[in-house]
Amino acid sequence: MKIAAAQLTCVPADVRANAGRAAGLAVRAREEGAALVVFPELTLTGYELPALAADPGLWMEPDDPRLDPVRSAGVATAVNVALRTDGPLPALATLVHDADGAHVTTYAKQHLYEQERDVFRAGGDDGRFELAGIRFSLGVCFDNHFPRLPGRAAADGCRVHLASSLYGTGAGVRERAAVHPGIARDHGLYVVLANHVGPAGPWTGCGGAAVWAPGGALLAEADDRTPSVVTADIGA
Repeated sequence: MKIAAAQLTCVPADVRANAGRAAGLAVRAREEGAALVVFPELTLTGYELPALAADPGLWMEPDDPRLDPVRSAGVATAVNVALRTDGPLPALATLVHDADGAHVTTYAKQHLYEQERDVFRAGGDDGRFELAGIRFSLGVCFDNHFPRLPGRAAADGCRVHLASSLYGTGAGVRERAAVHPGIARDHGLYVVLANHVGPAGPWTGCGGAAVWAPGGALLAEADDRTPSVVTADIGA
């Protein structure tokens, strides 16, 4: 199976514009033979926490029609959004849809980072799904700094860990380069990192969307400048 990791520059707090950008990258991933494409943290709004706190109209649901351009791209997708909950705060959640656009699973970020705790409700359950006989796990940015999360995934029979993230320039470059091959090495998982590139709320995304093999070898990596997708074959 071929998997794609996407990196994009989001339009601040513009769901429809970002859905269009993500859909274009999803189509590109499909044309390159990918069965699944993973997108960065808060794909459809950008990392715009003040706007998300002030405007519930930016919050999503799994069947939100604003996701239709992405769901109709003909490839399975993992898209991270501010997800409406039954409480006063949204979850910071990844929605997985299959190539036909059907909702497969939802994972809510468990380890919220600093100011995110004022805006989002933390999740309590691990994210899992299966595609073409391969078991996947989900993590969102700061989640991946907690080894127990991918450790549980490996123990549960997962082969691929999907990381929807925002790593910025400066220290973020070093963190990105250390955390994800470390997960691959320590837990025997393929790791697929999606990241922002360019302006991303208070940061500048460093790009470098990538795929690592079990053991930590780099299989594919994007540059630090251009919205794009990279693809790699993963084993069963």
